[in-house]
Amino acid sequence: MVTYKELKTMPRKKELSRGVILVTGAAGYVGSHTLIELLNSNYEVVCLDNCCNAVINDDQMPESLKRVELITGKKILYFSKIDLLNEVGLDNLFRTYSFDGVIHFAGLKAVGESCQIPLTYYKSNVNGTLNLLITMQKYNVKKIIFSSSCTVYGNPAYLPVNEEHSTGQNITNPYGRTKFVIEEIMKDNSKADLKFGVVSLRYFNPIGAHESGLIGEDPQGIPNNLMPFIAQVAVGRMSHLKIFGSDFDTIDGTGVRDYIHVMDLAKGHLLALDKMLKDDLIGFHAINLGTGKGYSVLELVKAFEKANNLTIPYEIVGRRPGDIACVYANAVKASEILNWEAEKSVLEMCKDQWNWQSNNPYGFKSEKNSIELNNNQTAICCPNNEACNKVVTK
Repeated sequence: MVTYKELKTMPRKKELSRGVILVTGAAGYVGSHTLIELLNSNYEVVCLDNCCNAVINDDQMPESLKRVELITGKKILYFSKIDLLNEVGLDNLFRTYSFDGVIHFAGLKAVGESCQIPLTYYKSNVNGTLNLLITMQKYNVKKIIFSSSCTVYGNPAYLPVNEEHSTGQNITNPYGRTKFVIEEIMKDNSKADLKFGVVSLRYFNPIGAHESGLIGEDPQGIPNNLMPFIAQVAVGRMSHLKIFGSDFDTIDGTGVRDYIHVMDLAKGHLLALDKMLKDDLIGFHAINLGTGKGYSVLELVKAFEKANNLTIPYEIVGRRPGDIACVYANAVKASEILNWEAEKSVLEMCKDQWNWQSNNPYGFKSEKNSIELNNNQTAICCPNNEACNKVVTK
């Protein structure tokens, strides 16, 4: 692991800017990793995040963004702690900076929570995106990369899922429907404004962390998605893993998902941005980002154990309503249009995840500021990589 001191003293070469990009939700998991690719490729970035899930240790800059600057040796042009629902703040940002494009990560993403408070999800995700698009239109910013999700496919009719698969049908939660609705809004806008360009990147299941071990996924509260929960069990923050369902029609009865290294995902965003700006891409373009291979929950647990020489205790319980058996990507379009394909193996994903968690057992928080569970609480886990962070009392 590279130390802070080593990173600070590394010689850095200043390059000409390739453009100024607004990154919403920049302090989050995928956003922060994508910033590394953008800064290393000499884009200047303005970061926006409401910090509802970010750790701020000693000043107004989220810890994840400070570490991005350490890794790259480059400064973020500006950070704004505002919500996309703040129309005045958003307008001020666009008035101050001339953006060449936008990468839009911001939004609530907890599947289970979205079922409990759907109106909050529609307000935050859909209204927030509308505010962003309206402000982009006002200031003549025509290019956007959207952080979408394979949940728009619902329960897939065939596998692997390609971009021609129908969307909006059989979606099992409001979170997924907000992604679908946003895609439809962007499609309509691209038809009305012939200079407007959208690349909607439909993620499968990002896991892993930057190889430095300085940044990674840091769920606030109980992790309900699989990999960070495995890692927190491994580091001793949780006693064991709970897996929902062993009777799916899969290789071992547990749910199968397409797990992709977060840095492969980050490179996909960079290539999409490069393509959009270089070719002046217009219209709506949906592109899957996945490996094309599915792993069951138990297979991922075993891979983590093998990669890191660890044992992960787990308990299998009944499946949850709405969970689907299997989904994985057809990523041919990403290869053809972006010249992108996933490079890192599942063992590399597991090694990098453990490098992050073992060096940062409490995530971006210091140990003294962390909040741990007591003995009468447990956590729940399913194969979905977007789920609610809720404590469940035994």
